Amino acid sequence: MCVARATAAQTTLTTPSSVASEAHRKAFPHANIRRKNSRLLHKADRAAKLLGDRSRELLHYMTPLVAPGSRRLAQRCTRPLSARFSTTARAHNGSSSRKKTPRDHLNYNPQISFSDTPDPEHVNYRRVTSNDLEEESDPPRRVKMLVRDYIENSLYHPHYGYFTKQANIFSTPQPLEFGALRSSIEFQAVVAKRYAGYGRGSVGPGVQLWHTPTEIFKPHYGNAIGQALVSEYLLKYFPYEDFVIYEIGAGNGTMALDILNYVQAEYPDVYDRTKYNIIEISDNLARIQREKLSAVHPCVNVMHKSIFHWNTREPAPSFFLAMEVIDNFAHDMIRYDLRTLEPYQGLVTIDGNSDYSTYYTRVTDPLISSFLALRRRLMHAPPIPRLLKASSTFRSFYTNLPFAPNLSAPEYIPTRLLSLLRTLRRHFPRHHLLLSDFSSLPETIPGVNAPRVQTRVGDEMVTCGTLLVNPGYFDIFFPTDFERLRDLYEHVLSEPLSMSASESPPRASPLSTTSSSLFVGTDFFSSYHPRNRRPPVDDVASASGLPVGDRKSRVLTHEEFMETYADLSKTRVRNGENPLVEFYKNVKFLF
Repeated sequence: MCVARATAAQTTLTTPSSVASEAHRKAFPHANIRRKNSRLLHKADRAAKLLGDRSRELLHYMTPLVAPGSRRLAQRCTRPLSARFSTTARAHNGSSSRKKTPRDHLNYNPQISFSDTPDPEHVNYRRVTSNDLEEESDPPRRVKMLVRDYIENSLYHPHYGYFTKQANIFSTPQPLEFGALRSSIEFQAVVAKRYAGYGRGSVGPGVQLWHTPTEIFKPHYGNAIGQALVSEYLLKYFPYEDFVIYEIGAGNGTMALDILNYVQAEYPDVYDRTKYNIIEISDNLARIQREKLSAVHPCVNVMHKSIFHWNTREPAPSFFLAMEVIDNFAHDMIRYDLRTLEPYQGLVTIDGNSDYSTYYTRVTDPLISSFLALRRRLMHAPPIPRLLKASSTFRSFYTNLPFAPNLSAPEYIPTRLLSLLRTLRRHFPRHHLLLSDFSSLPETIPGVNAPRVQTRVGDEMVTCGTLLVNPGYFDIFFPTDFERLRDLYEHVLSEPLSMSASESPPRASPLSTTSSSLFVGTDFFSSYHPRNRRPPVDDVASASGLPVGDRKSRVLTHEEFMETYADLSKTRVRNGENPLVEFYKNVKFLF
C-alpha cells in the first residue's frame, strides 16, 4: 500500500526565470546561503551527475527553497516545473495528467498482522462455519470464521465453491502410447499440448483444470493401485471376506474403472467378491462417476456425501483409497506469541464490501486444541527457533528489539486430516489405508506448511501470494509431511475406542479364534507386542492365525511404490526412460 501511495505521489515546483541575475541577488540576500551551504551544493551536484541533466536543473532550483523567505521566492516564480516521483523510475513525459489504473477486483489483504483489524466492528460479526453457509447462494458478508472454514467454504460450497463451480479434471480420450514416444521430453510435450488446448481462446479466469497421474498414466497407474490392494487382500482375507473398497475424491471415476478392469481381467475370482464404494462430495462428479461406472461394473455404489459427515459403520475388512485428495483438505492457521509461546488461532473476517482480513484469538476451537495436544504427545516440535523455545530471557530481549515481530510466522495445521483419521478409526475399524499426495510444493504463500494458491487464466496457471482470495476461482492445496502423518495415523488407531450405546459390537470374523471384546484394551492379554505391527483389531488379523495384528503403515516415494506394484514395461519410452517412475518426485504414498 505504501508503494502505491509513493507511486501516485506528484509534486509541482515553481522556479524563477533568471536566478543568476545580479538584481535578483540584491533583491533576495538570503540567496547567499548557497555559498554557506557549499557542502550541500556539492552533494546536490554529485546527485545531479547520477540522475542526469534534467534532474540537475531540478536540484539547482530546489536549493534556494531551503532558505528563509522561500515562500516569497516561490511567489515570484514564473516558470513551472513538474516532477513525478515513482518507484518504477520511468522518464517523465512532461504531462501532468496520469492514466488511472483499474481497481483490482480480486480483494485480499496481504498483510498478516497480529493487530490487523481494519473494521472495528469485526468483533460483532456473526461467527459462522462452512456448514452454516451451505444454504446461502452468495458469498457471505459481515461474518467471521476460522481459516479452515474459510478454505472449506471457498473450495466446497455447493453453489459457488471451486470444485462445485469451476474445476475440471484433465483427461485424454485414449491412453498414451508410451512405446511410440522417443523420450521423456516428447512425453512432456505431448501432455503439455493436450493440456493447453483446454483453455485456448478463453478470456479472464480460464477453464479450471488440473491433471493427475491417474489420468496421464491410465490405465497403468490404476493397475498398480489395484495390484497393491489385491496383494493385501489375497494375503489376509481371501476367500473368507469380500473385497470391499472405499474411495474418496474419485474425480472422473478413472481410478475406479482402471482398478475394476484390472481385477476383472487378472483376478476374476476376486472380482466376483468385489464391492466398490465411492464417497463423493461433488454432485456433478458423482453424476459423471455413475455414468462411467454403473453400466460396466454393477458392483460400484456412488454416494453423494462428504466423508466428514459419514455416520455408517463398516464392520468388514475394507481398503480405503485417498488419492490426490488430502491436499485440498482445509487447514487451520495458528501463530505463537513469541513472549509466552502461547498459540493463537487465526480467523478471517469479511466486511460489507467483501474485503478480507485476519485476526487472532487464543485457541478455543476443540479440533485445533486436540491437534496441538496430539502433536505434543508425539513430540513433534512447533516451528519456533530453538533458542526462543529454550530461553524466556532471550524471548524478552528479542521481542523488545525494534521492528521485531510479536508473533511467529503463520503455520497451517492439517486439522481436517485429523478429522478423517478419526472417522476411519470409528467407522472403518478394520480398514487398510492407501493414501497418496504431494509431499512438497513450489511457489507457496508465506508460512510453515503453507498452501499454493492458483487459478488458470487462459491456458496459463497463475499463482497468488495470499490465501485471502475470492471463493470459487482459486485452487488452494497443501503439501503433506508424510512422516508426521504416519505417526499421527498410527497414534489415532492405537487410541481406545469408546463405544456408545447406539453402536453395535464388532463384527465377528471367520479368522478369529477368540471372542474377547476389542474395548478391554490392546495389551490385555499380552506383555509384548512387535514394534512394527499394530495391536490386533479382531483378535486375529493375520492369515497365519497368530494374534500379531497388521503391520504398521509405511511411507513410500512415488518411485518406490511404482517399482513395487506397477508393470513398468508398459510405460517405458524408446530411449529406455520411464516417465511413470521418473516424474512426480514430490509425491509420496502411505500404505
